Amino acid sequence: MTILVCGSLAFDTIMTFEGRFAEQILPEQLHILNVSFLVPALRREYGGCAGNIAYGLRQLGVQVRPVAALGNDGQDYLERMQELGIDTSAVQWVSQHYTAQAMIMTDGDNNQITAFHPGAMALAHQNPIAAAPEARIAIVSPDGRQAMIEHAEQLHALGVPFVFDPGQGLPMFDGPELLRFIELADWAALNDYEARMLSERTGLGYAELSQRLRGLVVTLAEQGCDVWQQGLCSRVPGVAAREVQDPTGCGDALRAGLLYGLAQGWDVQRSAELGNRMGAEKIASRGGQNYRFKL
Repeated sequence: MTILVCGSLAFDTIMTFEGRFAEQILPEQLHILNVSFLVPALRREYGGCAGNIAYGLRQLGVQVRPVAALGNDGQDYLERMQELGIDTSAVQWVSQHYTAQAMIMTDGDNNQITAFHPGAMALAHQNPIAAAPEARIAIVSPDGRQAMIEHAEQLHALGVPFVFDPGQGLPMFDGPELLRFIELADWAALNDYEARMLSERTGLGYAELSQRLRGLVVTLAEQGCDVWQQGLCSRVPGVAAREVQDPTGCGDALRAGLLYGLAQGWDVQRSAELGNRMGAEKIASRGGQNYRFKL
């Protein structure tokens, strides 16, 4: 069994601001915003949605194949994935661009401001999914716009069930395009803000969206997540973290657990429970790929 993970591979530059953004930004001066944040702590981590999800799935011991793009500075990332036992045969090498870069600043309330340079990710659509006979399940996570569209169509044509996870890429798509994703996908996973935007752009409430899918998962941070199926909602409670260090990659850890459960034939609710456990474990460590998890 192999799980395909379509999405970004990126380097995360993670900075910690020890104050609160809300105390530094004057609402009445947003039209002339000019602020500077002192960040005493700075780290560079391996990241990107595909990389983080693949890392989580390897923690669970399953075979995983990212469908993604690396730039000319990504050799160490490629070697790291191979050392972790990740199948890199579908990772495209884009020599004329840098690997995608995310600059993430987190404040004392775990709010985040992110700047993102797509780099090689913008050409991920040049890396098609031609065949995947051993793939049990897949996910279409944030990636280049055209790559997300084409990979969703390709997975559907190949008969590989997949989770639609638009994440920060959701604003790139209009209502009809999002409805097409919902038509092609088997499940969808979004945080509360993204789910509200999806509902607004498609004109469909959560209950209606769930009737077009096998399950809709709306994550609610430490509160857990809501699982919508056939118009009905069930709350899956959150798991208390042993320590809160860094929220970066928590959603990807949750999705790894969700994918694992769905691939095993579990129902959506049980799969989301595992996802919540993994997200709580991830937040206790810094970076998206430094935690350890065992079933």
